[in-house]
Amino acid sequence: MNKFSSQKKIKIPESFQGILWSRDVKKLSLERDKTYIIHQVLSYGMLEQIRWLLRVYGEEEVRKVFKETPMKVYHPSTFYFIKNIILNLKRKTIPSEKYVTTLY
Repeated sequence: MNKFSSQKKIKIPESFQGILWSRDVKKLSLERDKTYIIHQVLSYGMLEQIRWLLRVYGEEEVRKVFKETPMKVYHPSTFYFIKNIILNLKRKTIPSEKYVTTLY
């Protein structure tokens, strides 16, 4: 049994719709859509929303998803803030080109 099926049904707050804009938050699954949710919240969320993310998934799981399944959704400053400050991965070599979107 996984972490999400063993707990009381956790729902994504409707206030997250603005940062999870490409999907309906009511239809998202914390397990199935984990990579999308984690990267979108880290990239576009406010600190309160990032705290929620870390409580729901746990710091280790968020770090694991961030490192193992990169998504190009970050601005350079956001990428370095999330990597170095929020996830405390300063000493890890993580190629920014896998995360940072090109600005036009």
